Amino acid sequence: MKYYNFFKTSLFAVIFILAGGSFTACDDDIKVGGIDESYYETGSDVFGYVINVEGKRSVSTVEFRDAGKTQLFLGLTRDASRAVNATFKYNKAVLDAYNTANESSYELFPENLVTFENGGSISLAAGESKSSGMSVSFLSSELLDPAKSYVIPVSVELQSGGIQTGEATNYLIFVKDLTRIPDANKASGIKIISCMEVNDTNPLNNLCFTLKDSGKPLIDIVILFSGNINYDNETGRVYNYNNPNVQHLLDNREKYLKPLQDRGMKIVLGILGNHDRSGVANLADETAREFAKELKAVCDAYHLDGIFWDDEYSDYQTPPPPGFVTPSNAAAARLCYETKRAMPDKLMCAYVYGRTSSFPSVDAVKPGEFVDWGIHDYGGSRDLGDNYPGLQRSGMALYSQEFAQGRMASEANLKQLRDGGYGGNMIFAMDPFRSNFRYTQLPSMQRMARILYDEELVYDGKPYEKDW
Repeated sequence: MKYYNFFKTSLFAVIFILAGGSFTACDDDIKVGGIDESYYETGSDVFGYVINVEGKRSVSTVEFRDAGKTQLFLGLTRDASRAVNATFKYNKAVLDAYNTANESSYELFPENLVTFENGGSISLAAGESKSSGMSVSFLSSELLDPAKSYVIPVSVELQSGGIQTGEATNYLIFVKDLTRIPDANKASGIKIISCMEVNDTNPLNNLCFTLKDSGKPLIDIVILFSGNINYDNETGRVYNYNNPNVQHLLDNREKYLKPLQDRGMKIVLGILGNHDRSGVANLADETAREFAKELKAVCDAYHLDGIFWDDEYSDYQTPPPPGFVTPSNAAAARLCYETKRAMPDKLMCAYVYGRTSSFPSVDAVKPGEFVDWGIHDYGGSRDLGDNYPGLQRSGMALYSQEFAQGRMASEANLKQLRDGGYGGNMIFAMDPFRSNFRYTQLPSMQRMARILYDEELVYDGKPYEKDW
């Protein structure tokens, strides 16, 4: 941009390859797609695994207000030879194992607020390989902190059927109760992603734009552009560096970031190179895992909602030094995967540029399961299904706009985005104090409100100057 290791057992390693892995949000309106079993090597045994409505395995995330619901299915690696009867149940030990394996401290969602449809009972007839859906419902509580993710841990208990169960029939539903936070979601479901050049602009300006009838904020996700990946020559360690502008916002999140989150917006930290040997596309596997842990600590400390990956401004070295590999899309995918695995409840946003422009599978997990958003470079409009296999259109941002340079999306562009079922549009460097605001930026946002939401934009005329 210009200007899991979930469970450390050998059995799970086998089943994870058989059944795939998952990290994604859940949408009850999405139909269950087909499952590609071409890479399964099952021998004579039939293994069970759990998937959600999108066919995602192991982990999903759900945000809800007042009451929430998701569906789970029991899948088999081959058709059942005889009838299978099993029960989904709340199982604290599943989260305990996850926290131990990942050195995390996620808390349980209260069991008394969770209901399994039909007591969790499911069945498959002989010859079937996937059960019908079983709904997991949950309720809000004043005791739940809206800033925290809680976990509903689920396991499958087999009553009959002779299938193999184990780690792959465990499932974690990461849940956020946002009942006490205003909702930024609009009826069309399309998200506006505001990538803020915070060296110049106060992110509070995202509060200035609302929709007239619904009162919703125009902006859904704010990217702080940008934090960096850096290399420490003394320690040989890769670490997150934030310039004084970014760090000031983080250190003063109550003033600059929390007001955005209080309106329902997500805050995402950009990560890109900073003119040294490290980058988002050249970390060896272990280096990627360690950097992912650091990013999790940063997101936890400052209550951030995810990471935006951008492969720019790195001085990659050839041959690669120890701890690094030759820059590749595969290495960039590995870093995104390891970071999603470290914090499954956070957003992973990949910029369609450089080596983050497309990802291969990692450890048999398709990129659509560890990438939440594929965000096009300016003007890009193609479907990103080939760039990030498995990614739903709802996670694709098309026709990105560069407000500093006046590169805007047309009415036709925005209509194609909406009619095509795509999920987002990114604006970069929005700034009410820039000279082109009145005749370029504001008209573009008015056009976005009209075409994407059938509403009139309201600009309050009270912009926030950079005051640090």
